[in-house]
Amino acid sequence: MLDARQLRYIQAVAEELHFGRAAARLRIAQPALSRQIQQIEADLGTMLFARTQRRVELTPAGELMLDRARSILNEIEQAEIDAKRAGKGELGRLSVGFIHSSSYGFLPRLLRRFHDRFPEVNLELKEMGIAEQINSLPLGAIDIGVTRPAKYASGIETLPVLEEDFLVAVPAFNPLASVKSTSLARLTNESFVLFPRETSPLFNTSIITMCENAGFSPIVSQKATQVHTVVGLVSAGMGVAIVPSTARNLQISGVAFLKIEDEPPPVTIVLAWKANRVTTHMKAFMSIAVSAAREIQGLPNDN
Repeated sequence: MLDARQLRYIQAVAEELHFGRAAARLRIAQPALSRQIQQIEADLGTMLFARTQRRVELTPAGELMLDRARSILNEIEQAEIDAKRAGKGELGRLSVGFIHSSSYGFLPRLLRRFHDRFPEVNLELKEMGIAEQINSLPLGAIDIGVTRPAKYASGIETLPVLEEDFLVAVPAFNPLASVKSTSLARLTNESFVLFPRETSPLFNTSIITMCENAGFSPIVSQKATQVHTVVGLVSAGMGVAIVPSTARNLQISGVAFLKIEDEPPPVTIVLAWKANRVTTHMKAFMSIAVSAAREIQGLPNDN
């Protein structure tokens, strides 16, 4: 079986059609090159070159071999380049799970920056709730999750990247829409559009807790899982809601967003991954995520 070195010998002689020039190009002695070509022809059982004292010509077998040699050597060279690039995280595949609310601002910025830097990495994006990511990460169904703090299985690591304040969303015709901020206590008698505990346990628990800390339990008129649906129901006059600040990016008309004077704890976006299978792509994704989050928060970047 021919190896890459022998293919380079064939290519050099076939392109130069002169053993002396081919030997100089390969930086080997001409007699050694002649012996190598003779041995290749003997192993193949056919002549690749027709030689006379004045010229060297390709035989039909030689023309075919030159074409194949070029193709194979180009593939080998490209494989070496691609292997080096893959080692640097510039090639390959990365499967990313993401919560829907991250797509309102943080995720698009992160994906744009990652794609600009690693355009040949195939990003496989999967919209998943927190519970689905909790189940998928240990199985390797996704490489990394853009998610929220939760109780993850042993061996799953998380990295907080972005904190979002909660805001109150009110219909434009609600008297509260004329102010820029409100205490939670002023919402005591308002009807709420609330995230359900079954599908959004973090938001549900956080909102109920902050209301109870303000001295009341929210009156729930409607429930919805997705932030855009909650804000849409507020716009329709179905009640008020407490939502993450990223909801402003939805630009749904008929809604005013108010700062919460009580300053409840923010909600966090975290990255989650299986600790024993961190790839170069994942490291790059994490670094870019941190950088994108700092930009959103108006913080200086170290990288």
